[in-house]
Amino acid sequence: MQPRVSVIVPAYNAMPELTDCITSAMEQTIGLDQLEIIAVNDGSTDGTGKELDRLAATCTALRVIHQENSGNAAVPRNVALDVARGEYVFFLDSDDYLGPDALRRMVAMADENDTDIVLGKMVSVGGRAVPTAVFKTTQPRTDIFSSAAYRTLGCWKLFRRSLLERLNLRFPPFRNTEDKPFTAAAYLNANGVSVVADYDCYYHRDRANGNNLTLTAQNLSHRMQGSRMCFETVARYLEPGPRRDQIMRRHVEWELCGPLWWLLLRESEQDVRESIYPEIRDWVENWVTDPIIAMLESRDRVLLHLLRADRFDELMTVIRNAKEDAGRGHVVEGGRVYWQHPLFRDTAVGVPDSAFDVTGRLPVRHRVESVGWQKDGALRLSGHAYIENVASSDPATELVLRCYDADHPEVRVPARVHAVAGLPDDERYANAGFVVDIAPATAAAGAPLGRGRWNLFLDIRAQGVSRVVRLKSLEAGRTPPQSIVTTGTGKPTTVTPYVTKWGNLSLNVGREVPRDDTPCRVTKLAWHRSRKGTLTVTGTLAERVDALRLRVENATGDRREVTAPISGTDGGFSVELPLRTLRPGRWTVTLSLPGASPAAAVPYLAGLGRTHWFHLARPYTARPVKEASETTLVVEVRAVDVRAAVRRRLRRAARKVRG
Repeated sequence: MQPRVSVIVPAYNAMPELTDCITSAMEQTIGLDQLEIIAVNDGSTDGTGKELDRLAATCTALRVIHQENSGNAAVPRNVALDVARGEYVFFLDSDDYLGPDALRRMVAMADENDTDIVLGKMVSVGGRAVPTAVFKTTQPRTDIFSSAAYRTLGCWKLFRRSLLERLNLRFPPFRNTEDKPFTAAAYLNANGVSVVADYDCYYHRDRANGNNLTLTAQNLSHRMQGSRMCFETVARYLEPGPRRDQIMRRHVEWELCGPLWWLLLRESEQDVRESIYPEIRDWVENWVTDPIIAMLESRDRVLLHLLRADRFDELMTVIRNAKEDAGRGHVVEGGRVYWQHPLFRDTAVGVPDSAFDVTGRLPVRHRVESVGWQKDGALRLSGHAYIENVASSDPATELVLRCYDADHPEVRVPARVHAVAGLPDDERYANAGFVVDIAPATAAAGAPLGRGRWNLFLDIRAQGVSRVVRLKSLEAGRTPPQSIVTTGTGKPTTVTPYVTKWGNLSLNVGREVPRDDTPCRVTKLAWHRSRKGTLTVTGTLAERVDALRLRVENATGDRREVTAPISGTDGGFSVELPLRTLRPGRWTVTLSLPGASPAAAVPYLAGLGRTHWFHLARPYTARPVKEASETTLVVEVRAVDVRAAVRRRLRRAARKVRG
C-alpha cells in the first residue's frame, strides 16, 4: 500500500538531537501504516548511523540509508526523494522535531483543499529564528501572491510528491541556500498553498554542538550559487511585471541586500572586487527593476543605486559606515522626509533623492486616552499622535473612517489639535494632542454613517508630511463605551464601538456586536449531515432565559432568524438555521437574547469546514471566513463555478493516476 507521507531526514553527526527527531516522526497520530520515514546517514562519525539502525529495528516504517559524506544536506535529501513512495513528502531536519498531530493535520488540509504545499506552524526552540507572518491565521487555500508564504523558503513543509516529480525537482548540491531555489520552484508551480497556524507543527532548534550547516557555512561566498539560482528560478516561471516584481523583492531583500550588509566585510576585498561584486552587479542589471527598488527601505535603495552606477568604492564605504550613518538626522522638505546620509544630494555620486526618502516608513506614535458618548450624540475620542522625527508644527490631524464590509465612501472628520506634555522631546512634539467628535447621524457629509463595520484611522499631518495609521485601542484596562442609538434622518440605528482581535478600535453601525458577558456559551458548530446547507449551533446557558434566537444578517440589513429550543433540565440548546435560500455574500451569525442588546456571540470555532447544496438546480457552498470573524462568526455563501470545480477534480484525478 502506498504511504500517505514520506518523511525525509538527512542526518550528519546529528546526535543527540536525532533521537527526538526520529521519535517525533514515529509517534505521529496519522499512524505508522500511513508513513514511511527515510533517514539518510551522510557519513556520520558520532554514532548517528548506529542510532538510526537501533531505531529502525523497533519500527518497520523507518528505512535507513548509509552513504559517504557529501558535505551538504541536498544530496541525502535527493537520495531519499529518489526512493520515496508517499503521496506527500515532508522534509524534517535531524536537529528538529514534529508536534504529534502535525502530519495528520497537514495531510487533511491538503486533501480537503486540493493544495500542493502545506506550511505547518513553526516554533522556535532555544531562540532559533522562525517565520511568523505567514502563521498569523490558518489559511485553507491561498497562494504566494496573496499571503506571506513566500517569505519562508525553508523546505520544512509538506509537498505533494507528484508536483516534485512533474518538475523533476531536486536540491542543488550547495552547502547553504540549497533549499531556497527548490522551494521557490515548488511554490511557483503549486496548485494552491495551505497554512496550518492553529497547531505547533514544527519545532526548529540549533544543535547543542553548533554544527548546523546554516551556521557553519555563513560566508557570503557560500550563498552565491544558491542566490543566483533563486533569481533564475523566478525569472523562469514568471513573466516580467508586477507579479514577478512582488516575488523578486523577497530575493532582493534577503539574498542580495541583506547579505551585503551582514556578510560582505567578512570576505577579502580582493575576492569582493574580483568575483562577488561583479556577480551581484549582474543580478541588479538583470532582475532588479525600478518598482522593486521603490518597495525597499532607504538603505537598500542606496546600495542598489550604487551597484547600478558601478560605484564600488562608495558601496564599500557605505557598508563600513552603516552603523554610524543609521543614526543621522532627517531633512523635511516639500511634504517629504529624507535621510540625511553623507551621499544625500552628492552630485558627484548621483544617487537620486528618492533613495533617501523615508516618509512612508517613519514610525507614528499615538495613544487613545478616552472614548465616550457626548450629550449631543457624538462619540468623542481624545489622545495624542505624532510622526517620529517630524516636529509637530502646522499640525492638522483627521479621523478617517473606512467601512470594512460594505461599499460606503470614506469619511473624514477633522480633529482639534492642542498642546500636550509628557511626550519624548516635549518641545518638538508640543502640538500632538487631539480631540475629535464623530456624529454618526451626520458624519457622512450630513447623512448618517452607513450600516457595517467601520475601521478607524488617524491621518496625522505636520510640516506638510502626512501619515495614516490604524487607530489602536484604549489604554490597558479600559474598555470602549456601550452602544448608543442614533436617529439621523431614518430609523433608529445602533452604533457600537468595539476592539478587534488585533487590538484596534472600530465602530459597528446598525448591526449588533456580540457581548462576552451574556449567560450564553457556544460549544459546537457543525453543518447538518442530512439537511445540506443547514448550520447547527450547540451551547449552554448559565441562567434561565425565556427565549433564544439564532440570527444571520448581511451588510445590507437582510436578516433570517430561528428560535432555539432550550432544555428544561441543563439549560443546553441546539438550533438549526437553513442557509439554502440566502443570497450570496457574507453573513454574520449571532444569538439574540431577550432584552439584550447587543446580541450574544457565536464565535468562530476551528473545525467548521465547508458545506455544499443545490438550490434551484444550481450548486452553492458556504464556509466560515476566519479572517473576518473578529467579533463573531461570519459565513460566506457562494454560487459554485461548476467549470472551475470540474477542472480541479480532473487535475486531482490526474495526480492520483500519476502517483
